Amino acid sequence: MKNPLKEKLENGKSVLGSFLGIYSPPLVEMIGYAGYDFVVIDDEHGAFSTTELENMIRTADSVDLVPIVRVSYDQSSIQKALDRGALGIQVPMINTKEEAEETVQKAKYPPRGLRGAAYSHRAAHYGKEKGKKFLDESNEEILVIPHIETLEAAENFHEIINVEGIDFPFIGTTDLSVNMGYKEEGPNHPEVRKVVERIYMEAKERSIKVGTVANDATGANKAYDKGASYVGIVAITVIANALGDVLQSTNK
Repeated sequence: MKNPLKEKLENGKSVLGSFLGIYSPPLVEMIGYAGYDFVVIDDEHGAFSTTELENMIRTADSVDLVPIVRVSYDQSSIQKALDRGALGIQVPMINTKEEAEETVQKAKYPPRGLRGAAYSHRAAHYGKEKGKKFLDESNEEILVIPHIETLEAAENFHEIINVEGIDFPFIGTTDLSVNMGYKEEGPNHPEVRKVVERIYMEAKERSIKVGTVANDATGANKAYDKGASYVGIVAITVIANALGDVLQSTNK
């Protein structure tokens, strides 16, 4: 098992992916054929059965997209996502060192964690992969990405990222702005920008990768300029904006 996304990041490359919260294997294929590095299957806000989640992951594999799952608040969803074949998880609302440690425990096999071991699922090729090699490779290759999206999480940032098994943080700017009380101004509020800049600065000082979200190419480039290495655009936003642009530009 190799995770090409993790390898790219470790080699200092920036990566671009797309969040997808609707069940659409053809859209996953389109994202892969377009040349993106990864797809984030959004099981926090999206509506997926376990079978649909597996089909989305299977489709991502078929077009060389690294499948990442943004899991729900229910920690048991980590096991489901990883057993289906996800090569990484994004976990919302990680606010403390203890919550980060619990996430790692759910994502890693013993002795590094407490993930239940089985070999009959898709991630283990239905029993073809098993034993120490599979378990150790899973522990090494699967990305564990906590969301920093509250002021409490930002204040505990250094403790969260120092937890063994955490790969890098993901800044959820919309949730951060809402949780800070700036529902109207959103991520562009000066106080929110100040917190985000502090996170980037601390990450840079510690040589830690940072992930975040963007709505378009301009937003993605701004994130890279700030220091992000892992950026996900929201596919539905891109599609909705493109549809609106066509409508506005059409003489009818």
